[in-house]
Amino acid sequence: MTERDDIDVIVEQWRRERAGMRPEPMAVFGRIYRLARLVGDEQERVYAGWGISRGEFDVLAALRRAGAPYTLAPKALAASLMLTSGGMTGRLDRLERAGLVRRAPDPADRRGLQVTLTDTGRRVAEEAADAGVAAQRRLLDALPARDQHRLADLLRDLLAAASAPRP
Repeated sequence: MTERDDIDVIVEQWRRERAGMRPEPMAVFGRIYRLARLVGDEQERVYAGWGISRGEFDVLAALRRAGAPYTLAPKALAASLMLTSGGMTGRLDRLERAGLVRRAPDPADRRGLQVTLTDTGRRVAEEAADAGVAAQRRLLDALPARDQHRLADLLRDLLAAASAPRP
């Protein structure tokens, strides 16, 4: 069992000050928020080694995961990354200048574009993904394997509940 942390102190303070509040959810979500920030910051440091941000990595990774020929329409990319078209354009501009993607007319739609990983972009996507997963693995290895699987299952269930339509 891990020692008490700052989140425990916050929960206890609320419990003391507001007896009827029931602040237990703060123990879960406070840790999720802090963990997400810490892991996000670590991923930024890792990806900086390839001269890309976490957001730019997300674009490269989406293209790489799409499989050969590593091509998607900007709209499909934006939808998969939950970005506005303006946010996607900015990322694509930076990645194209860096030689990691190229944009070309869509042969099936004269009004459309396709975004494709370059060979360099594919290499960067794969190397950065390996390094990012290794960094996540180092953090996750603080838990035994059975607890890692249980945590993944619990978080899946919580995410599904949070994503469910509200009455």
